[in-house]
Amino acid sequence: MDGGLRAPGSPPLTPPIMITIVDYNAGNPTSVKRALASVGVESVISPSADVVRDAERIIFPGVGHARATMAVLIERGLDRALTDAFARGTPILGICVGAQLSLGHSEEGDTPCLGLVPGTVRRFPELAKELKVPHMGWNRVRVTRPHPLFEGIPEENEFYFVHSYYLDPDDRESVLGTSEHGIEFVSAFARDNFAAVQFHPEKSGPLGLALLERFARWDPAC
Repeated sequence: MDGGLRAPGSPPLTPPIMITIVDYNAGNPTSVKRALASVGVESVISPSADVVRDAERIIFPGVGHARATMAVLIERGLDRALTDAFARGTPILGICVGAQLSLGHSEEGDTPCLGLVPGTVRRFPELAKELKVPHMGWNRVRVTRPHPLFEGIPEENEFYFVHSYYLDPDDRESVLGTSEHGIEFVSAFARDNFAAVQFHPEKSGPLGLALLERFARWDPAC
């Protein structure tokens, strides 16, 4: 694939790719669907565990509280569906809370999570009054190692964040990018067929759209 950024309205992928967006009554899946459509990628929003389990590739978006979100996932069987899809090698992109819930445990509500990737979700420390939590707004992602999702993304970039907790995967070699908000924190990682970003690519303008398009083309086996 060309490493350059592609503008919104890019031609559809050939052969066409269908992305399933996990619906668990949060995460604003419609915004993700619109963003994918703007780069020529087809998608469907589904709350069905069977549809998610059999998906060609999956986006697990997220806005909300870890414990409440896990409760809905378990109620709908989506926790097992995501675990099964991950085990089958289905490419999965976790966004914000969706990224956090891929780890083993969250400090938000002392919540056991999916455990697709070993690690912990930690709350930002109270460092100073001027350091606001949640971390909200545009921030740079310092790419720490090459990966297809960040191919061609410029060093001087900015993505949109809204979160009070941050990713802390056990495997430091999985880290793709870091950002700073009082402390340096992991803002992107990838392990096997699972990629995670703490920011919201669907709200991050052309760079976010470029990352979503790269996910639609990403082959974890390569």
